[in-house]
Amino acid sequence: MKKIHLFICLLLASTLAAQTSQEAKLPEFQLQKYEVESALRFLASDDLQGRRTGSEGNNIAARFLASQLEALGYQKAPGLDSYYQSIPFQKVNPPEAAALSIDGQALTFKEDFVVLGGAATNFEDAKAVFANYGWVDEATGQDDYKGLKVKGKVVFVLSGLPGEFNPQATFKAMKLKRKIATENGALALVEIYKLPFPWKFFTSYFGKSSLQVADANEEGVSTGIPYIWMKEPNETMLEPITKGKKAKIGINNNGFATEAISSQNVIGILEGSDPELKDEYVLLSAHYDHVGTGKDGGGAFTAEDSIFNGARDNAMGVVALMSAAQSFAQLRPKRSVIILAVTGEELGLLGSSYYASHPLVPLDKTIFNLNSDGAGYNDTSLIVVMGYGRTGIDNLLHQGIESFGKELVADPAPEQNLFDRSDNVSFAAKGVPALCFSPGFKTFDEVMMSRYHQVSDDADSLDFDYLLKFCQSFAFTARLIANNPQKPIWVEGDKYEAAGKALYGDK
Repeated sequence: MKKIHLFICLLLASTLAAQTSQEAKLPEFQLQKYEVESALRFLASDDLQGRRTGSEGNNIAARFLASQLEALGYQKAPGLDSYYQSIPFQKVNPPEAAALSIDGQALTFKEDFVVLGGAATNFEDAKAVFANYGWVDEATGQDDYKGLKVKGKVVFVLSGLPGEFNPQATFKAMKLKRKIATENGALALVEIYKLPFPWKFFTSYFGKSSLQVADANEEGVSTGIPYIWMKEPNETMLEPITKGKKAKIGINNNGFATEAISSQNVIGILEGSDPELKDEYVLLSAHYDHVGTGKDGGGAFTAEDSIFNGARDNAMGVVALMSAAQSFAQLRPKRSVIILAVTGEELGLLGSSYYASHPLVPLDKTIFNLNSDGAGYNDTSLIVVMGYGRTGIDNLLHQGIESFGKELVADPAPEQNLFDRSDNVSFAAKGVPALCFSPGFKTFDEVMMSRYHQVSDDADSLDFDYLLKFCQSFAFTARLIANNPQKPIWVEGDKYEAAGKALYGDK
């Protein structure tokens, strides 16, 4: 019996050794530190000025990535004559002056209210109506406009959604709430600010110039009814409105100015090696934009350093993406691969959302999205996977990460809702199984926040030995997914399971 046990142990050890030896011959195991370091130092250099979407530094980064894909032999996506998916961005500059009054009481522009949309407007004696949250949802039967006479009146509503306290959900609902008000004949829409963070935080983000995707099929920011958010005033001012009494509303603003801005996603495709599996695609993604310089940045800056280099967020992710592209070019995986570097993530996942709505490879042929993004790291022994346990490939994730001596950690900060804050959610919402591959951390502590969206997030602050292992792990994990006979699938009960079934049907 002991001899049998010994034989089994030797057999298992031999098998494991053979597997390890075979893996060690794969291109991702041969990646060199100087390769990933040089790429990151370029992307996070001062010369690129923080890679803000639409800036010259952002476009230089795009040209760099496109040239790499071309050199590696990647094909252009169907319908494109280059490696760029151009996105029709427009820069929107808010009104320089505006006025809002309720029964003759004037509110102060930017201090008490901000204008988020609408054509130039001037009226002094409009009627008001209160419509709760201003929300209509057929699934739940909620209709805040039912029984109200709205046409030609200024509609006041509570901010956010009923029973929903997630700021991301609140912001996503903004466009739809304005659309609902317009369809009901409202003269203007005013949301009363009731969110769990300071009013100044909101106005610092929404009350200034922004970049948006110009969609000919949707009402633009600079057209349509005025859309205003106002700081919650004293109860006396709003009482006539909330109780259905008469109130006179005055709104005046000189309108929004817009200008076209050039930016693009960068995309390349590598055909898989398997005659059957090559018709299925694994989408690898990372955003190459960051927040720019000076007043456009995320944190404090000085005259000596006003460039937000974005080494961690997200040059690390882009270098991991291109490391996988390099590895796959040397040894093609069984499935075809889409390499997608997206722009506009810092401005609201704009690039990935655009691709998900305008895919260059049908989404029902895209079996998985492995995204890389992160705020930084405080533990180089770890790699974090946002979405672990949700797509049926946990064994592949462990193998891909532990092969390089790192420990896999599932989302250590669920309260941050990080899965739904990066580009992977653009594809998950369409039904594509997706994960976000992030640098190691155990909690959002001072170490993380000292670099996140700060001018101190530069290349010299990185651990390049860790960067190498991170890139190798990402590339190997991607290969394991691309070669695995079984397709990933949302686990039963996942919030995106229904979208997945709608996308793939019985495929």
